[in-house]
Amino acid sequence: MCTGKCAFCVGTSLYPLAVISIICNIILFFPGWDVKYAQDKHITEEVKYMGGLVGGGIMVLIPAFHIHLTGKQGCCANRCGMFLSILFSAVGVAGALYSFIVALMGLINGPHCKHTLIIWGTPFKDGSESYLKDRSTWGKCIEPNNVVEFNVGLFSTLLVTSAVQLVLCAIQMINGLFGCLCGTCKEKGPL
Repeated sequence: MCTGKCAFCVGTSLYPLAVISIICNIILFFPGWDVKYAQDKHITEEVKYMGGLVGGGIMVLIPAFHIHLTGKQGCCANRCGMFLSILFSAVGVAGALYSFIVALMGLINGPHCKHTLIIWGTPFKDGSESYLKDRSTWGKCIEPNNVVEFNVGLFSTLLVTSAVQLVLCAIQMINGLFGCLCGTCKEKGPL
């Protein structure tokens, strides 16, 4: 496969992943599908870091545009474009890594919820056993309704999405290096 065609495939694959990351992060601001928790600042701390919006979203979407344009015509036009795709892919790797770490911490620490009649907090954060293994402990969170399932589902989606983004951006860094060093595979027309 030509380095430009590979760049085209990587670039187009990053678009839906970035959109999924952005949507997941935005939805995480509304646990229980209600705005009152965001207004009252009763949302999980890791949501405020906006790993999916900034890291897996914007920091991957910008490189996706460049990578896509580098391989738009099937093969890239020049070595400079492939060199720049290495730099943009490095930005994508950093963004995907940030999103991955924030999602992982969101899963480890658990959701911010009301766990007694009046106390809000993160009841699973300092537990000796992971709440992810013991589903019977999820009932500790009284409000918002089903917040544990909500957070686990969305942070897991962000985790998987950012891992795929990380792999694709790393592949493009290697592809860009080959395109930069070895040249492009632009087909020559008839003589």
